[in-house]
Amino acid sequence: MSDTLGVGIIGCGNISTTYFKFLPLFKGVEVRACADLNRGAAEARGKEYGVRADTVHDLLEADDIDIVVNLTIPDAHWPVSKEILSAGKHVYSEKPLVLTLEDGKAMQKLASEKGLKVGSAPDTFMGGAHQRARRAIDEGRVGKITSGTCHVMSHGMEQWHPNPDFFFLPGGGPILDLGPYYIANLVNLVGPVKRVAALTSMATPTRTISSQPRAGEQIPVKTPTNIHALLEFVNGATITLSASWDVWAHRHENMELYGTEGSLYVPDPNFFGGDVVLTGSDGKAETLTDDGHPFGIANEEHGDGMKANYRAAGLADMAQALVEGRDYRCSLDRALHAVDVMTSILKSGETGSFVDIETPCSRPASLGKDEALAMLR
Repeated sequence: MSDTLGVGIIGCGNISTTYFKFLPLFKGVEVRACADLNRGAAEARGKEYGVRADTVHDLLEADDIDIVVNLTIPDAHWPVSKEILSAGKHVYSEKPLVLTLEDGKAMQKLASEKGLKVGSAPDTFMGGAHQRARRAIDEGRVGKITSGTCHVMSHGMEQWHPNPDFFFLPGGGPILDLGPYYIANLVNLVGPVKRVAALTSMATPTRTISSQPRAGEQIPVKTPTNIHALLEFVNGATITLSASWDVWAHRHENMELYGTEGSLYVPDPNFFGGDVVLTGSDGKAETLTDDGHPFGIANEEHGDGMKANYRAAGLADMAQALVEGRDYRCSLDRALHAVDVMTSILKSGETGSFVDIETPCSRPASLGKDEALAMLR
């Protein structure tokens, strides 16, 4: 196998620009082709970034493509990934990996039969901030993690997204859309989940779009938009996760973890960087330095200032792992575990009962400064 793997992208919508823009930062991968059911979208992206625009069929048949990145809408993730695996290519999918545990198990079975690998976003837990939090935990700075809280709450997508309909249909909602970032980071920091319980609801049966070009149009809400979940981890920790699109404002931190020797405040896992604050048993708060971790360095302008963005790090790590024959951090078993946790939360909201998590996984390997630097060109 060549040390540089050829990458093809299926799905040339907004998220594709992130992969086109940031994948060239990394060694061992090269975007060579893109495709979309909308041929014009593929040709536009190909021209913009200097790569070949193929049909989906031609991309899957191309000899110079080793890994295909699946950037289709969530409902199409499994059918498209199935097509990719059937064509003999490795898959790296945007989150969520699939929408049901059954589809995830079918994907796992097919990949195993074909001798292929599947990876999945999010990879933000590989960021400098979250790896600094991981190091503090691994070094015993806060003792054993026993509990915590996570909050990801706003008033939804209809205020800014031009076509927000799918966010409010089955397969959408704040748990499946935003939950992957939080669950991936919790697995990174605490480990796998044992069981969950949840209360779920929706504030209104419809939403009014306020963004252009459909301002004023009403859309139906067919999935819970307000979820309060309790997660019990294999290590015994109990952590609450509140995910809602029915909240106008709040003052909760994104993630707080409480240990036997102190507390850890972790920044938004939707991003790679941010401040990690540790308060010890003496009550003194300390902002932890990231020691120059390259995936914590701000490199992209956002509305509220510069942020660190290294999306595609998970794909690059997977490509490197394929060459080296090792585990990769955004692995199928961890992505499937996240799907199991998220769908079990929704199931618990329907049944009012605790739901046991079926799928095992391990914590991913930590990613230190030197290892991260070695991934970059």
